[in-house]
Amino acid sequence: MFQDSPIYDRLIAERGDIPLQVRREAERVSREVEFAMQPLLQSGQSLLPPGGPPPAPGRPTQPAPTWQRSALPPGQQQR
Repeated sequence: MFQDSPIYDRLIAERGDIPLQVRREAERVSREVEFAMQPLLQSGQSLLPPGGPPPAPGRPTQPAPTWQRSALPPGQQQR
């Protein structure tokens, strides 16, 4: 990843390979979540309550958009 990078090599020597540790921890947590979710996913139950997730505390709810602008293919101009 950082070949011939003395600064990175020095940081690893002083502090350890933090990006590697974070990556391993993220993979471990991902496996743990996948294992914990298996029964729910196999039963076919929805992960969200009917109507979607509840709004975040302290945030006003907004009405659902009635339309969404689609992306234009390359080369076309919007008027």
